[in-house]
Amino acid sequence: MLIGRTLGLYFARQFIKTIFIVFATVFALVYTIDFVELMRRAGDAEHATPGLIARLTLFRTPAIAEQVMPFAVLFGSMAALLQLSRKLELVVARAAGISAWQFLQPGLLVALLIGVGSVTVYNPVSASLKQRAANLETRIFSRTTQTSGKIIWLRQKSQDGHAIFRADGSRTDTATLVGVTVYTFDLDGRFTHRIEAKEATLHEGFWELKGARVLSATEEPENHDRYLIASLLQPSQLKQSFIAPDSVPFWDLRQTIDRMERAAINTTAYRLHYDILLARPLLFIAMVFVAASVSLRFFRFGGVAMMVLGGVAAGFMLYVATELMAELGASGIISSAVAAWLPAVVGSLLGTLALLYQEDG
Repeated sequence: MLIGRTLGLYFARQFIKTIFIVFATVFALVYTIDFVELMRRAGDAEHATPGLIARLTLFRTPAIAEQVMPFAVLFGSMAALLQLSRKLELVVARAAGISAWQFLQPGLLVALLIGVGSVTVYNPVSASLKQRAANLETRIFSRTTQTSGKIIWLRQKSQDGHAIFRADGSRTDTATLVGVTVYTFDLDGRFTHRIEAKEATLHEGFWELKGARVLSATEEPENHDRYLIASLLQPSQLKQSFIAPDSVPFWDLRQTIDRMERAAINTTAYRLHYDILLARPLLFIAMVFVAASVSLRFFRFGGVAMMVLGGVAAGFMLYVATELMAELGASGIISSAVAAWLPAVVGSLLGTLALLYQEDG
């Protein structure tokens, strides 16, 4: 049975208000901490000014704050339900014959809408701002940007055979790798050369290695100012593969995955991120169920502090489970769909089960 329109809108406003307040508080806190940290780092930077650092922080903050959205929904829902209970509004609703399942409907709908909005609107904006932040950070600090802080591995096949590239990083918005080591193999898979170079730039049909040193098991080492390796990759494909998954807007992820698969580039991280975004609305709904399972006790019965602590613990456990499943999905142990959807499904079921136990015995 659906809740009445007037009461439903009132409850929905309470959920929206508290969730927004929690998220805005976290956003402001993240902005302040990141601004102070960037100002500290920018102490010796020639191009850094307080205004530029403030803009860089503003570009970086939405992507960081996006990661805590589930907790904003959890704590905001807990705050809304505790406030309604403290004011005895839930008592009055129950006395009027409205069950917990009915007055949770507005909260669940709000969580669903926030989840859909965070994926379709907020994520594209935060991803675009994160890319702009990376470019601005490179300009301010005048340094080479690494992708996700990890070493780059790349495998290619060409008319000359196979080659495996290892690089320390990449230059922003270019098809250039820095700190490169290349292992080349012939068409039969036999190792031929190891090439070390200061940087490697992908052009149409070939790699250009600068400051290269060529090593092999049968010949003396050779040094080359410029060394070429054939390639079937396109510079646009390579630059796209440097972008971290959370820097690709949701609406571009599917196309990015398809393009990378055609280039034989590993897309596991991008598929996982895409599935996590798809599962986000259900995860937000799970947070509302978890919040309800620990927040519906009447204030006059006491134990409110333990309820809040229980909600924090439940949210932390769900977060740990989500991160663990993401690691398993990223390593290929389980599929990306299972890694993304399982925590949300299990969280929803456990929250529903706890609520059923409280309400219906």
